[in-house]
Amino acid sequence: QVQLVESGGGLVQAGGSLRLSCAASGRTPYAMGWFRQAPGKEREFVAAIGRSASNAEYADSVKGRFTISRDNAKMSVYIQMNSLKPEDTALYYCAASRGVFTSTPNPDEYDYWGQGTQVTVSS
Repeated sequence: QVQLVESGGGLVQAGGSLRLSCAASGRTPYAMGWFRQAPGKEREFVAAIGRSASNAEYADSVKGRFTISRDNAKMSVYIQMNSLKPEDTALYYCAASRGVFTSTPNPDEYDYWGQGTQVTVSS
């Protein structure tokens, strides 16, 4: 069993930056990812990283602005978010897979989810 706890969300002005963290407890997860859900919208993929951190992928909407990383010794995954836009406002969730080794944008391949951390970007 893996438990995930996100932190680092908050209120920031457009153009600003935030760094979200997700700490896992239990066994070291395989692929890990970030998803987000804005009010009235469906959950969407943001970024994912494989077990070895050798591969990562991003949603087109965040490419060049967000960077995902992980520290397996700390069983943690991070996402550095720069040049934030009001449309990035959402509840951000960390997710972890127990069976998929490489990064994946498919939420169905993740077995564990955090409670979410709110990111609000003001214009």
